Amino acid sequence: MEKTLTIDGKKVRFKSTGATALRYKAQFKKDYFSEILKLNQLSKLKIDENGHLDVENVDLNAIDFEVFYNISWSLAKTADKSIPDPLTWLDGFDEFPILDIIPEVQDLIVESIQAKKSREWSGQW
Repeated sequence: MEKTLTIDGKKVRFKSTGATALRYKAQFKKDYFSEILKLNQLSKLKIDENGHLDVENVDLNAIDFEVFYNISWSLAKTADKSIPDPLTWLDGFDEFPILDIIPEVQDLIVESIQAKKSREWSGQW
């Protein structure tokens, strides 16, 4: 799955593939799926009737935003192998409105951990 967003006037592609989790681990030395669990508070984010992000019921102090920056970089790097290291990439933006970006890439994150169909394990390899 792929999505293009405009961030700070630049078109940025984000993509989720089977390699996204491995790319994350190779860059940040942390398990992608464990890191996603740290974003649990994000499930409480809602868009209000004016189209704005409603953060009233979210404990923003409980969210490790570094994880989201890292996941964003991994999704962008999956889409475009030429992007630089995370800090250099983020320095390329005058603004990186994370609270606006989160709802836009949330479906990519969910897709990376969601099973396509339920399978029952037979107990044998």
